[in-house]
Amino acid sequence: MVTEQKDDAAGKTLPPVQEISDELDAKVKKYLRGEAANLEELKDKKLKGQLAVREDLYGKAARAAAKTEKWLLPSEGGFLEPEGIEKTWRIKQEAIAREVDILSSRNQYDIVLPDLGPYTLDFTPNGRYMAAAGRKGHLALVDMRNLNLIKEIQVRETVRDVAFLHNELFFATAQKKYPYIYNRDGTELHCLKEHGAVLRLQFLKNHFLLASINKYGQLHYQDVTTGEMVANYRTGSGRTDVMQVNPYNGVVALGQSNGTVTMWKPTSVNPLVKILCHHGPVSALAFHPNGHLMATSGKERKIKIWDLRKFDVLQTLPGQAKTLNFSQKGLLAAGTGSFVQIMGDLSGSQNYSRYMSHSMVKGYQIGKVLFRPYEDVLGIGHSMGWSSILIPGSGEPNFDSWVANPFETPKQRREKEVRSLLDKLPPETIMLDPTKVGTVKEARKKEKITKKEIEDEMEAAIEPVKATDLKKKTKGRNKPSKRAKKKKEIIERAKRPFLEQQIEEQELSRKKQKLSQVTDMPKSLQRFARKTGT
Repeated sequence: MVTEQKDDAAGKTLPPVQEISDELDAKVKKYLRGEAANLEELKDKKLKGQLAVREDLYGKAARAAAKTEKWLLPSEGGFLEPEGIEKTWRIKQEAIAREVDILSSRNQYDIVLPDLGPYTLDFTPNGRYMAAAGRKGHLALVDMRNLNLIKEIQVRETVRDVAFLHNELFFATAQKKYPYIYNRDGTELHCLKEHGAVLRLQFLKNHFLLASINKYGQLHYQDVTTGEMVANYRTGSGRTDVMQVNPYNGVVALGQSNGTVTMWKPTSVNPLVKILCHHGPVSALAFHPNGHLMATSGKERKIKIWDLRKFDVLQTLPGQAKTLNFSQKGLLAAGTGSFVQIMGDLSGSQNYSRYMSHSMVKGYQIGKVLFRPYEDVLGIGHSMGWSSILIPGSGEPNFDSWVANPFETPKQRREKEVRSLLDKLPPETIMLDPTKVGTVKEARKKEKITKKEIEDEMEAAIEPVKATDLKKKTKGRNKPSKRAKKKKEIIERAKRPFLEQQIEEQELSRKKQKLSQVTDMPKSLQRFARKTGT
């Protein structure tokens, strides 16, 4: 029997209680960590009690998350839904512009600056501001909410890349000789000469580290709060301009010209992982927001989706990409030439297929594609300026104001800056599996070597000694008895380390036996125990 609730004041019928309960149960299953542990089979009462408490906590957390999604996250992301034999990738931007509201249609535009390109872009984590950098020295800071130009400057030298720091007040640029840091007003604050001629920049927001790779293949990490150079390593794989940070664990990935992808952290001289991804040079690289998927593109015209938990290829797609980028909802944008293709995992089975496509004006060469956070917008930097197109379903519809607030006030920004500085993570916390941070490393128990294994090792060490030929010496010193004596001495010398080890082990076991005999007595009588001479 299903009961319905009525709102007398408004005269409206509310949803049935049973339907709401069923919907919440379905959402709880989504947040649960798999099947619950079977506690009936456990014999250890203490362990059983601990696991029961933990399972209860998991259930409460899943129910709280389900209620939050139901009542506090009202917005839902919507994808293009074709009818009949219609294909989503055939729908043009003009058709989308006719159907969306006025505010969304303002996100479709083309800025044409042919004398200053090609352009590269970067967005702040909340998606409110955009920095555009032209190769000929043009830098622009734009407020994307009302499309106001905050500041533009001309540095009069080559600019290869641009990256925001922790907020929109500071951004770094990779210029001809050195990287520079500017403030929002366009004032030059720092010249980072130790980095050299940088090709790519990335900012690790949780660690306040600016990572760069220069044209000599040197990887630098600099702390922007203290100015200290945390690490400086030679990658040993030559020049590369393919660089990305995994948002899940802060590991920096570099795509090399020999087809490998190497992953680095500031506390390790050698790469953590080295994967042969392609048979040709790696042209582009991107990480999924959850940190478990990686997309790579090679010059042999293949795009591969990798599972970083087991370092295995999930899917291989045809085509080449000069630039790759994942959206917050998992859509993958690939740009090459004057064509952009968006692929999506719409079935949820990690099987990417074509979702949308967009062609620029013929002759435009795309240099960078970048999804705008919390908006269904894709920014495209190309040889003639930059453009923006609508990609339905790409952005996260509900933002958490504690993580990133697109509507934050100056006071909220100051508070967030102080809080993030207090929560700054040290470089040592960067690792492939961040869940190990805070855990205790288990001490390995030394396996006791058996007597037979020791004898086998001794025989293996003596065998080459027996086969050695002694030098023939002068008359009187080459007698058979002396040769046999010499050989015996050599064999005993080879046996000595093993015999010494056996004696040490015997002494240790004898001492342990004495201690156990003493401790078996009552504490008050232990001082009267007979002390035998050793």
